[in-house]
Amino acid sequence: RRNPGSKLQTAVTTPPSKLKPGSKAAKRRKSFCARSAGQAKMHNINCKKTPKKRICAARRRWKC
Repeated sequence: RRNPGSKLQTAVTTPPSKLKPGSKAAKRRKSFCARSAGQAKMHNINCKKTPKKRICAARRRWKC
């Protein structure tokens, strides 16, 4: 967590219903969900069949 110089931010774990549409957090969440969906599709990962995959866990954390 305390990594000087690192600009990594944690996941937006706020429920989508609680976020204001168009807010910074909502945009980050929407962007991540879109990118991660593309990655899962590219690697033929089905989260219903293999829920323990890292990409599936991350998407769950972000509430995608």
